[in-house]
Amino acid sequence: MQADKEIQKWTLINEQDVSPSPWFPVLKHTVKLANGSIIDDYYFSPLGDVVQVLAITKNNEVVLVKQYKHALGEILLELPGGMQQKNKSVIQSALNELEEETGIKATAGQLISLGKIANNPTKLKQVTYGFILFNAEFNTVQKLDATEDIQVLTVPAPEVLKMAINNEIYVTDSLNFILKAALAYPDIFELTSR
Repeated sequence: MQADKEIQKWTLINEQDVSPSPWFPVLKHTVKLANGSIIDDYYFSPLGDVVQVLAITKNNEVVLVKQYKHALGEILLELPGGMQQKNKSVIQSALNELEEETGIKATAGQLISLGKIANNPTKLKQVTYGFILFNAEFNTVQKLDATEDIQVLTVPAPEVLKMAINNEIYVTDSLNFILKAALAYPDIFELTSR
């Protein structure tokens, strides 16, 4: 084991935008590795950052969204969220996405950070920021985008944890934030009674 070895970043020599569409940006980099090797075709996607909110009602039910995801061709369960919106902070984007997808309007002071997750830092420049919201209330209406058809579900927190363990919820960022929340708030997920 080389504990004293210092890892070095790659040096960017050239960047070319080869995006097939604004919906899916792709960059081609020419980079120099720490060992001096040159890679002239390193591709990755700077998709942009994402926000998610694990909203919990006063009855300790987790708010989930069920919707079709075309890349997998599946109808999936996940936490409400979406892309960080242009000219909006991560927190404002989280509040907007929560309201748009579920009809839950909240304030910045109600959100508690669950941290951040990088799903595939080798090929995606994208970080997902997660938040937890307690005492969530359905206090407005959904404002869905043209491509969205979303069913909102409320499921008891311990059941959501079982769903995550049993692969009923398997979208990476949703899964991670559910597990992080269960570790941070074990009483809500009934982990302390085991």
